[in-house]
Amino acid sequence: MIPQQEFARGERRRTRGNREISGLSSSRARGVQPISLFRACADALAAGADALEERLERERHQLPLFIPVFLGIGIAMWFSLPDLTSWIAAMLTGLAAAMGGVAIGGRTGRCLTVGGLLVAAGVLLAWVHAQGAATPVLKEERFGIPLRAEIVTVEDLQARGRTRVLLAPRSQLPADMRVRISLRGELPPGAGPGALIAIRATVSPPPGPSVPGGYHFARRAWFEGIGATGYALGAPEILRPAQAPRGFRARLDALRTAITRYLQQSVSGRAGGVAAALVTGDRGGIAPEVTESMRDSGLAHLIAISGLHIAVVVGGIFWIVRRLLTLWPWFALHYDARLAASLAGAAAGVAYTLVAGASVPTVRACIAVLIVLFGLAVGREALSLRLVAVGATLILLWRPDFLLSPSFQLSFAAVTGIVALYQSRPGRRWSEARRQGGPLGRAGRGVAALFLTGIVAELTLGGIALYHFNQMGFYGAAANLLAIPLTSFVIIPLLILALLCAPLGLAGPALAGLGLSIEALIVIAERTAALPGAVALMPGMPDAAFALIVLGGLWLCLWQTGWRWFGLVGPLIAAALILTAPRPDIFVAPDGSHLAIVTDDRIYMLRPRAGDYITEMWSSAAGARMADPLDTMPGADCTADACTVALRAEGRVWRILATRSRNLIEMDVMRPLCSASDIVVSDRYLPNWCRGRWLTLDARTLSTTGAVAVDLDHARLRSRAGADGEHPWAL
Repeated sequence: MIPQQEFARGERRRTRGNREISGLSSSRARGVQPISLFRACADALAAGADALEERLERERHQLPLFIPVFLGIGIAMWFSLPDLTSWIAAMLTGLAAAMGGVAIGGRTGRCLTVGGLLVAAGVLLAWVHAQGAATPVLKEERFGIPLRAEIVTVEDLQARGRTRVLLAPRSQLPADMRVRISLRGELPPGAGPGALIAIRATVSPPPGPSVPGGYHFARRAWFEGIGATGYALGAPEILRPAQAPRGFRARLDALRTAITRYLQQSVSGRAGGVAAALVTGDRGGIAPEVTESMRDSGLAHLIAISGLHIAVVVGGIFWIVRRLLTLWPWFALHYDARLAASLAGAAAGVAYTLVAGASVPTVRACIAVLIVLFGLAVGREALSLRLVAVGATLILLWRPDFLLSPSFQLSFAAVTGIVALYQSRPGRRWSEARRQGGPLGRAGRGVAALFLTGIVAELTLGGIALYHFNQMGFYGAAANLLAIPLTSFVIIPLLILALLCAPLGLAGPALAGLGLSIEALIVIAERTAALPGAVALMPGMPDAAFALIVLGGLWLCLWQTGWRWFGLVGPLIAAALILTAPRPDIFVAPDGSHLAIVTDDRIYMLRPRAGDYITEMWSSAAGARMADPLDTMPGADCTADACTVALRAEGRVWRILATRSRNLIEMDVMRPLCSASDIVVSDRYLPNWCRGRWLTLDARTLSTTGAVAVDLDHARLRSRAGADGEHPWAL
């Protein structure tokens, strides 16, 4: 037995030894594996850094194009971040990235350094600009106050039967406050800029958005120096008539007004308002149905003065002057006709920009044209993406708030997309092929190029249109194929001819032709907008999706090598976010007087007379085509004073109570309604015993939150105050 026991003990010792050896080997393996993994990661990072350095070296000529991009990112961060702490953190992050770039070195490090500094500079630039734009703002609504004020500007909204004036008060309100008042009809004689008037008006602070994240007039008014808005109660009394305009700005405004009225009155029918808009940028004379047709057909850019109009005017003047001067032998022998034509074209462009009101697209186009003319004068090809980048940078340095303007975004997106198309390798081959062959072949390729340009413009503008207007047209490329040549080669030349002949009394034929051609343009818009499926409506787009579309589009357009196609990833992710984004179920106005319930294809309005503006804004934000009274909604029970609604969402029934009159409801009637409701909405101050089980939005709460959108599926709400944060226009 002893030998057997010894043998068993020996076997156990050998087994333990084998286990210890195996464990030692495993521990050694475990010790070697992290080192190998670390080395592999380091090698991969080094290879990636080398590849990035090589890629940036190949794209070094494209790097300056990102100057306005990083500057714009910084500006956008200041507007989107809510408070002082976030703004400082954003600037410090940019500076930290710049310091990191210095440590990295090479072209990658330099790009990181410049990008970080531009982001920090963008945040600071927007911050300083907003503080410098400070203007007195009215704190509360004031009803029927008597105002003595001087008229600063006049805007004739002829198509709406109204006039809008900007006033500098002389009584009741601070003298440095600017008040925008709307009046019915036209002003009496003598009530122009510089006139002193007496008027009774109801004024209020500039309104915020009716939908959180929607059009923000209060923010725009802050940068335009408007401290109050309102409407007149009766006609104004002229205390001192307007004097002859003095100074360049006053004379320019008077000229713009005179041209606007002349075209509105001389061009017959609805074409007169469009004619005035094409020259002075004043769209007050365009009928609302014409504006809607132009927007739905993808032709709205034709009535907003931009690069197309400036290019036609300047190009026409350049061609005419150069042609005439080359026919003059003495001048052609002694001077440079191209330089003289460039100077004449530049003068025409600046003059047109000033007469058109110097809007964002007009200024951008004027800057671009001046750079192009400079390039032509010195014998260089100047039309490039660098031209677009210079124009964008100058405008952002001048007015950082323009970055949020749909006009800025649409104009630069279209130009960037089109120029990038024709500067790409396929675009250059296409351009070279267009110059070859016979006249018919060149004409056919020209038509195809125009159609391709329209498609590219629609693709670049579609995401921006969806974000701002919640709709996108599908036939814009086809409509532009007809409308752009009509506008460029017929309408604008006739406008110039009519204005040149007007002082001589010989503008009749030009005005007649102008009316017919503009009417043809309107018919194209109406026929296109009436086609089945011409417009796609979608609910509000998430901000993250819009940022991905913009950044992805810029990546695709600004790079030249193969990695540009990674820019498609941004729009693809954005599409997923848009399709999965929750749609609000309830909209509440900033004062609680209006409420809308959203269903699949329509919205139901609490008050039958909600007004066209708020109904249109809410329908657009919900992606709905129809708006009906809440009384007609299934599950709603309404009286003249209040409505109760049972709304099913996410497997449960939400009960909503909303008041809709100024009448007081008896306590024994109101108390049971309040206690049975999950959400209570009112434009009055509700007592403490009238509280919703989940949410109460009365005058007290809404004065802090502003407009509210409620998502019942996820039981959350979004407010205007949450988006505004500590920005100065919200304080």
